[in-house]
Amino acid sequence: MDNEFFFTRLQYESGDWDVDQRMPSNLLNSLVEYTTLKVDTQEKIITLASDDIFKSPFCYISGHKLVQFTKKERENFEKYVRNGGFIFADDCNHDIDGLFAKSFERQMEEIFGPGELQKIPNDHEIYTIFFEFDEGPPTTSQELNGWGDDLVHDYLKAIVIDGRIGVLYSNKDYGCEWDYDFRNKRWYKIDNTRFAVNIVLYALTS
Repeated sequence: MDNEFFFTRLQYESGDWDVDQRMPSNLLNSLVEYTTLKVDTQEKIITLASDDIFKSPFCYISGHKLVQFTKKERENFEKYVRNGGFIFADDCNHDIDGLFAKSFERQMEEIFGPGELQKIPNDHEIYTIFFEFDEGPPTTSQELNGWGDDLVHDYLKAIVIDGRIGVLYSNKDYGCEWDYDFRNKRWYKIDNTRFAVNIVLYALTS
Protein backbone atom coordinates (compact mmCIF):
# COMPACT_ATOMS: atom_id res chain seq x y z
CA MET A 1 0.00 0.00 0.00
CA ASP A 2 3.08 2.25 -0.19
CA ASN A 3 2.69 2.50 -3.94
CA GLU A 4 0.27 4.83 -5.66
CA PHE A 5 -3.16 3.29 -6.24
CA PHE A 6 -4.43 3.36 -9.80
CA PHE A 7 -7.75 2.43 -11.34
CA THR A 8 -7.70 -0.02 -14.26
CA ARG A 9 -10.54 -0.39 -16.72
CA LEU A 10 -10.43 -3.66 -18.63
CA GLN A 11 -10.88 -3.48 -22.39
CA TYR A 12 -12.16 -6.70 -23.94
CA GLU A 13 -12.72 -7.54 -27.60
CA SER A 14 -16.43 -8.34 -27.46
CA GLY A 15 -19.20 -6.00 -26.35
CA ASP A 16 -18.85 -2.36 -25.30
CA TRP A 17 -16.33 -1.91 -22.52
CA ASP A 18 -16.01 1.90 -22.62
CA VAL A 19 -19.01 2.97 -20.53
CA ASP A 20 -19.58 5.35 -17.60
CA GLN A 21 -16.62 7.50 -18.58
CA ARG A 22 -16.77 9.93 -15.64
CA MET A 23 -17.11 7.22 -13.01
CA PRO A 24 -13.39 6.47 -12.49
CA SER A 25 -12.43 10.09 -11.76
CA ASN A 26 -15.37 10.32 -9.35
CA LEU A 27 -14.31 7.17 -7.52
CA LEU A 28 -10.68 8.30 -7.40
CA ASN A 29 -11.72 11.68 -6.03
CA SER A 30 -13.56 9.92 -3.20
CA LEU A 31 -10.43 7.96 -2.32
CA VAL A 32 -8.50 11.24 -2.13
CA GLU A 33 -11.27 12.88 -0.10
CA TYR A 34 -11.89 10.13 2.44
CA THR A 35 -8.68 8.10 2.74
CA THR A 36 -4.93 8.56 3.07
CA LEU A 37 -4.15 6.43 0.02
CA LYS A 38 -1.71 7.76 -2.51
CA VAL A 39 -3.86 7.95 -5.62
CA ASP A 40 -3.09 8.32 -9.32
CA THR A 41 -6.11 10.31 -10.48
CA GLN A 42 -5.84 9.17 -14.11
CA GLU A 43 -7.76 6.08 -15.16
CA LYS A 44 -5.69 3.42 -16.92
CA ILE A 45 -7.22 1.37 -19.74
CA ILE A 46 -5.60 -2.04 -20.17
CA THR A 47 -6.58 -4.78 -22.57
CA LEU A 48 -7.59 -7.94 -20.77
CA ALA A 49 -5.33 -9.93 -23.11
CA SER A 50 -2.29 -7.89 -22.01
CA ASP A 51 0.02 -9.02 -19.22
CA ASP A 52 -0.15 -5.46 -17.89
CA ILE A 53 -3.23 -6.59 -15.99
CA PHE A 54 -0.94 -8.35 -13.51
CA LYS A 55 0.46 -4.99 -12.38
CA SER A 56 -3.00 -3.67 -11.50
CA PRO A 57 -4.21 -3.58 -7.88
CA PHE A 58 -7.86 -3.16 -8.89
CA CYS A 59 -9.72 -3.76 -12.16
CA TYR A 60 -13.14 -2.70 -13.39
CA ILE A 61 -15.15 -4.33 -16.17
CA SER A 62 -18.58 -3.32 -17.44
CA GLY A 63 -20.78 -3.01 -20.51
CA HIS A 64 -24.24 -3.49 -22.00
CA LYS A 65 -23.61 -6.12 -24.65
CA LEU A 66 -22.24 -9.61 -25.14
CA VAL A 67 -19.21 -10.72 -23.16
CA GLN A 68 -17.32 -13.47 -24.96
CA PHE A 69 -13.71 -13.63 -23.86
CA THR A 70 -10.98 -14.75 -26.23
CA LYS A 71 -8.74 -17.61 -25.11
CA LYS A 72 -6.05 -15.19 -23.92
CA GLU A 73 -8.60 -12.95 -22.16
CA ARG A 74 -10.03 -15.94 -20.34
CA GLU A 75 -6.58 -17.15 -19.30
CA ASN A 76 -5.55 -13.73 -18.00
CA PHE A 77 -8.82 -13.20 -16.14
CA GLU A 78 -8.48 -16.50 -14.31
CA LYS A 79 -4.76 -16.14 -13.58
CA TYR A 80 -5.19 -12.60 -12.27
CA VAL A 81 -8.04 -13.55 -9.92
CA ARG A 82 -6.50 -16.80 -8.70
CA ASN A 83 -3.23 -14.99 -7.94
CA GLY A 84 -4.92 -12.52 -5.60
CA GLY A 85 -6.22 -9.87 -8.00
CA PHE A 86 -9.57 -8.12 -7.63
CA ILE A 87 -12.07 -7.37 -10.40
CA PHE A 88 -15.23 -5.32 -9.91
CA ALA A 89 -17.75 -6.27 -12.60
CA ASP A 90 -20.84 -4.11 -13.01
CA ASP A 91 -23.81 -4.71 -15.32
CA CYS A 92 -24.52 -1.41 -17.04
CA ASN A 93 -27.97 -2.68 -18.04
CA HIS A 94 -29.10 -3.33 -14.46
CA ASP A 95 -30.88 -6.42 -15.80
CA ILE A 96 -30.32 -10.00 -14.63
CA ASP A 97 -31.81 -11.24 -17.90
CA GLY A 98 -29.89 -8.75 -20.08
CA LEU A 99 -27.18 -9.67 -22.54
CA PHE A 100 -24.24 -8.48 -20.43
CA ALA A 101 -25.49 -10.25 -17.30
CA LYS A 102 -26.25 -13.55 -18.99
CA SER A 103 -23.03 -13.66 -20.99
CA PHE A 104 -20.75 -12.47 -18.16
CA GLU A 105 -22.21 -15.01 -15.75
CA ARG A 106 -21.72 -17.69 -18.39
CA GLN A 107 -18.06 -16.67 -18.70
CA MET A 108 -17.62 -16.95 -14.93
CA GLU A 109 -19.14 -20.44 -15.00
CA GLU A 110 -16.81 -21.51 -17.79
CA ILE A 111 -13.73 -20.11 -16.06
CA PHE A 112 -14.36 -20.95 -12.41
CA GLY A 113 -17.00 -23.68 -12.58
CA PRO A 114 -20.79 -23.96 -12.16
CA GLY A 115 -22.13 -22.38 -8.99
CA GLU A 116 -18.93 -20.56 -8.08
CA LEU A 117 -20.51 -17.14 -8.65
CA GLN A 118 -22.62 -16.86 -5.50
CA LYS A 119 -24.53 -14.23 -3.56
CA ILE A 120 -22.52 -12.79 -0.70
CA PRO A 121 -24.25 -12.19 2.65
CA ASN A 122 -25.28 -8.64 3.47
CA ASP A 123 -23.18 -8.74 6.62
CA HIS A 124 -20.00 -9.36 4.60
CA GLU A 125 -17.05 -7.22 5.69
CA ILE A 126 -17.07 -5.31 2.39
CA TYR A 127 -20.13 -3.45 3.72
CA THR A 128 -18.39 -2.28 6.90
CA ILE A 129 -14.68 -2.08 6.04
CA PHE A 130 -14.78 1.74 5.95
CA PHE A 131 -18.27 3.19 5.66
CA GLU A 132 -21.07 1.11 7.20
CA PHE A 133 -23.92 -0.22 5.08
CA ASP A 134 -26.01 -2.20 7.55
CA GLU A 135 -28.46 -3.48 4.95
CA GLY A 136 -25.90 -4.62 2.42
CA PRO A 137 -25.35 -3.04 -0.99
CA PRO A 138 -26.75 0.49 -1.28
CA THR A 139 -29.59 0.92 -3.74
CA THR A 140 -29.02 2.88 -6.95
CA SER A 141 -31.28 5.41 -8.60
CA GLN A 142 -31.18 3.15 -11.68
CA GLU A 143 -33.14 0.58 -9.70
CA LEU A 144 -35.53 3.04 -8.06
CA ASN A 145 -36.32 4.68 -11.40
CA GLY A 146 -37.42 1.40 -12.92
CA TRP A 147 -34.52 1.21 -15.35
CA GLY A 148 -33.47 -2.22 -16.61
CA ASP A 149 -35.38 -5.11 -15.05
CA ASP A 150 -37.36 -2.85 -12.67
CA LEU A 151 -36.02 -4.78 -9.65
CA VAL A 152 -34.04 -3.69 -6.63
CA HIS A 153 -31.21 -6.18 -6.24
CA ASP A 154 -30.65 -6.61 -2.52
CA TYR A 155 -27.43 -8.58 -2.98
CA LEU A 156 -24.12 -8.69 -4.81
CA LYS A 157 -22.45 -11.83 -6.13
CA ALA A 158 -18.84 -12.89 -6.00
CA ILE A 159 -16.25 -15.43 -6.98
CA VAL A 160 -14.46 -16.23 -3.72
CA ILE A 161 -10.89 -17.55 -3.88
CA ASP A 162 -9.26 -18.81 -0.67
CA GLY A 163 -11.76 -16.95 1.49
CA ARG A 164 -11.49 -13.56 -0.23
CA ILE A 165 -13.51 -11.99 -3.03
CA GLY A 166 -11.67 -12.16 -6.35
CA VAL A 167 -14.57 -11.03 -8.54
CA LEU A 168 -17.27 -8.75 -7.14
CA TYR A 169 -20.30 -8.76 -9.45
CA SER A 170 -23.15 -6.26 -9.42
CA ASN A 171 -26.46 -6.06 -11.29
CA LYS A 172 -27.10 -2.67 -9.68
CA ASP A 173 -25.38 -0.44 -12.26
CA TYR A 174 -23.11 1.41 -9.87
CA GLY A 175 -21.15 2.61 -12.90
CA CYS A 176 -24.06 4.76 -14.09
CA GLU A 177 -24.86 5.77 -10.52
CA TRP A 178 -21.36 7.22 -10.11
CA ASP A 179 -21.05 8.56 -13.66
CA TYR A 180 -21.09 12.31 -13.00
CA ASP A 181 -18.57 15.08 -12.48
CA PHE A 182 -17.19 14.65 -8.97
CA ARG A 183 -17.57 18.40 -8.38
CA ASN A 184 -21.34 17.88 -8.37
CA LYS A 185 -21.22 15.68 -5.27
CA ARG A 186 -21.94 18.71 -3.11
CA TRP A 187 -25.54 18.58 -4.35
CA TYR A 188 -26.06 15.12 -2.87
CA LYS A 189 -27.37 14.87 0.67
CA ILE A 190 -25.33 11.68 1.07
CA ASP A 191 -22.35 11.02 -1.19
CA ASN A 192 -23.39 7.97 -3.21
CA THR A 193 -19.78 7.05 -4.08
CA ARG A 194 -18.98 6.03 -0.51
CA PHE A 195 -19.54 2.36 -1.29
CA ALA A 196 -16.88 2.62 -4.00
CA VAL A 197 -14.39 3.47 -1.24
CA ASN A 198 -15.36 0.27 0.58
CA ILE A 199 -14.87 -1.80 -2.57
CA VAL A 200 -11.39 -0.44 -3.22
CA LEU A 201 -10.23 -0.72 0.38
CA TYR A 202 -11.49 -4.30 0.54
CA ALA A 203 -9.59 -5.08 -2.66
CA LEU A 204 -6.37 -3.61 -1.27
CA THR A 205 -6.46 -5.01 2.26
CA SER A 206 -8.20 -8.40 2.17
